[in-house]
Amino acid sequence: MIAKIGRSSNLYGALAYNQLKVENENGQILLANKMIETANGHYSVAQLAQSFAPYLIANRNTEKHTLHISLNPDQNDKVSDDNFSEMAEEYMREMGYGQQPFVVFKHTDIDRSHIHIVSVCVDEEGKKISDKFEKMRSMKVCRELERKYGLITATDKEHKHNDKVFRPVDCKAGDIKSQLASVIRHLPNYYKYQTLGEYNALLSLFKITAERVESELQGQLRQGLLYIPLNEKGEKAGHPFKASMFGKSAGLPALEMHFEKCKIELRNNPVRKTLKSAVNIAIQSTNDEVSFKKQLAVQGINVVIRRTGTGRIYAITFIDHNSKTVWNGSRFGKELSANIFNEYWNNNIKPETKESVQSQVSFPMSNDMEDLPVEEAHHLFDFLSTKKGEGGVLAVLGSLLPEAMGEDYEEQYFANSMRKNKRRGK
Repeated sequence: MIAKIGRSSNLYGALAYNQLKVENENGQILLANKMIETANGHYSVAQLAQSFAPYLIANRNTEKHTLHISLNPDQNDKVSDDNFSEMAEEYMREMGYGQQPFVVFKHTDIDRSHIHIVSVCVDEEGKKISDKFEKMRSMKVCRELERKYGLITATDKEHKHNDKVFRPVDCKAGDIKSQLASVIRHLPNYYKYQTLGEYNALLSLFKITAERVESELQGQLRQGLLYIPLNEKGEKAGHPFKASMFGKSAGLPALEMHFEKCKIELRNNPVRKTLKSAVNIAIQSTNDEVSFKKQLAVQGINVVIRRTGTGRIYAITFIDHNSKTVWNGSRFGKELSANIFNEYWNNNIKPETKESVQSQVSFPMSNDMEDLPVEEAHHLFDFLSTKKGEGGVLAVLGSLLPEAMGEDYEEQYFANSMRKNKRRGK
């Protein structure tokens, strides 16, 4: 089992992120320790926040007062809700937070059930609870919990999957074909995407882009796919490779079959609602593109933005590594389309979102989200973990992705408009 401890000054953000899972039926509250009870046993973000208010009012000078801890057993471990609650209580007690108010959320929207614990690290007198040797103590507690509950040890899991990790293409390292193959052959087995544009957004995280090509053979028009490596700036950095070099699964026919399969599987997927809510909260609680990407990145969501040469945003894509799904912004409605974000970040016109929940609680919103724990992606994509700063290298790559051909209606609309403008110019 792996424990991740995050600290921030954004109590509301930590509570809202977890409560959204509950409201969208992708999670539940397992335990509320020293929390104010409600009449029906259900909570809103504001009701949860009330239990922490006296501690934050008494807080003397601790800037990052909010704890957001996740306990992550191996996906093959079968842990009951009662055991999860017991493990959370024991973990918090051994780490020195047993007398603090804390709430335990269970997340069920990915194939690995796990829990998140939200609390504060200042006591009733406003003094910071010691975090000396925190990582060492946390590892010791996790090993004890693994032994007590018969869980797969984290060291065994790391050894088991160590040879399966692969990374973005490094053009300087050589053997580009093998690097491309290690990514291209595996992505369809784990991620769901419905268009070439969404596929390219995902590929950009691995410094790869795909282009559709047409050729005529014996009087017949044939279509194919080329894969091209990208450099650190997101520019094409090598010669293209035919899809046939990576097997049938990398070719256009197999890709189009994957698109159709994913369209059916994602049609009524609850992840769509959860992700849309997370995006709306990020819009309301941030004021610029960097902060927006950072807030979603700590939740395991990458944002890929495509721009014209003049800087106009014409496509925005959200990659959720928790559910392993890729969504063009327009799939959430016009209020989250690329044009809205272009008006926001280029023309300073902030959109109004229907799902804004900021008014539910009087706690101030904060953009200091970089220390919240990131939802762990599948072990094959461990390198996707977010770095501190501006959302890590993946967030930066998102704004540098070249204009790739796609089937998203936003991109088609933009391309058609450009063609019309050229004709008018002539």
